[in-house]
Amino acid sequence: MINIGILPRHQARFRPDQLALIVGDNNLTFSEFNLMANKLANALLAAGLKKGDKVSTVMSNRLELVTMFWAAAKTGIIIVPSSPMLQDEGLKTLFLDCDSAMVIADAGFVDSLNRIRHDLPGIQSDRFVLAGSIDPPDGFTTYEDFVKAAPNVEPPDADLKADDIYNIMYSSGTTGLPKGIMHSHFVRSQYCTLFASAFRMTPESVILHAGSMVFNGAMIDFMPWMYLGCRYILHEAFDPERFIDEIASNKVTHVIMVPSQVMAMLNHPDFDADKLASLEMIQSLGAPLLLDYKNRLNELLPGRFYELYGLTEGFITVLDRTDSTRKAGSVGVPLTFCDMKIVDANDNEVPTGEVGEICGRGPLLTPGYYKRPELTAQTIVDGWLHSGDVGYVDEDGFLYLVDRIKDMIISGGVNVYPKDIEEVMVGHPDVTEVAVFGVPDDKWGEVPIAAVTLVDGVRLEPATLISWTNERVSAKFQRIANCFALKEFPRNVAGKTLKREIQDNYLKP
Repeated sequence: MINIGILPRHQARFRPDQLALIVGDNNLTFSEFNLMANKLANALLAAGLKKGDKVSTVMSNRLELVTMFWAAAKTGIIIVPSSPMLQDEGLKTLFLDCDSAMVIADAGFVDSLNRIRHDLPGIQSDRFVLAGSIDPPDGFTTYEDFVKAAPNVEPPDADLKADDIYNIMYSSGTTGLPKGIMHSHFVRSQYCTLFASAFRMTPESVILHAGSMVFNGAMIDFMPWMYLGCRYILHEAFDPERFIDEIASNKVTHVIMVPSQVMAMLNHPDFDADKLASLEMIQSLGAPLLLDYKNRLNELLPGRFYELYGLTEGFITVLDRTDSTRKAGSVGVPLTFCDMKIVDANDNEVPTGEVGEICGRGPLLTPGYYKRPELTAQTIVDGWLHSGDVGYVDEDGFLYLVDRIKDMIISGGVNVYPKDIEEVMVGHPDVTEVAVFGVPDDKWGEVPIAAVTLVDGVRLEPATLISWTNERVSAKFQRIANCFALKEFPRNVAGKTLKREIQDNYLKP
């Protein structure tokens, strides 16, 4: 029987008094948390929902969201986390696309939901639930009222099978049609075991998570938490000062961070390696971490850095902490039971060291995109996931990520990879972050442009940085045509830099 819904019950039975979850003012044992998940599960069933129905959430990191993840696991109801950065039309599109039967949202979304609820015929009028302090308007109910009459006993057996869908995660991009990426109970069970093993987690581990829970990367430590029965500390949002203090005060052992968070932590005035001495893992994921920051981490906090490359669709490599200096430019090797190959435009495997598209397969692979069989067939060919990323492997089989195919710049007929230029520019002492993209050019077709963020208080003339960069890039075709500074980069809910938004704003007349 492989379904992740048994995990909270298991930990409540065998580790009942173990401190399980710290979020906000809540400190819950596994026994207390399991009863809370049962209560919500029974409330969902009492509201008429059943196995296979979709519940959309629009919540920031909070207890009700954590509870919903496990109530869904117990009942076979499919949770569909939606980004709290979405506005009316974006929310409506996702609710309709996933055939949502209920919405549970932060109370702050009441006005947005009021404006779109009449365009959502699949959601009954009594299935809009608000988490947080609010006097709800007509047609809404509070989370407390929704669950108060439900018992906290285990819900009825949902007859869950390994291939039943547990969640739909929507791609984090901001353009194009929604892509709902499905994960089964089997896939999430593999997250439990493979990541617990890869990151040397134990029941004594203490996990701190400060990234958005609607980002699939959150599942990489969230699933091992419940599988192992260790401790999970959830911050509502990432704040580098609070993050550093939390690690020091609670002896945190494992953290997952996106590159922007790593940069913010290392550049913060309160950063002190001694405060982070309890850490056994600092893992970067979500986007490539520039080599300069990897080197700083390995110097200041040796033996702790892991890097993960992966797609929500289900192929992942990990650079282990024991290889983080020996293979500093790599994003690691596939997890156990996973395969990888690098292919050319004709889907033929290329030799070692040659650049091509990264493809992978294994037990983490999505069953497909929800209601989009054509896209599924295009992306997963003969069981191999085509990533849309460019990379190569060395003689030891380690993967080196070159760039996204869609971000590649073709200048004068030559492929220019923004990451190569970004690695150079971040080496400037006044530059903290870089995003390079291509813009049309009459002579070359495209030329590279760079956006940067600077050290606080620094003013840097664009011409000076352009000259500095173009003297150091390895080829003439990598020379940037222009650069400009931003106070901060736009990011999505996952913390990823929205390079396409920077590019679009630059190109506006």
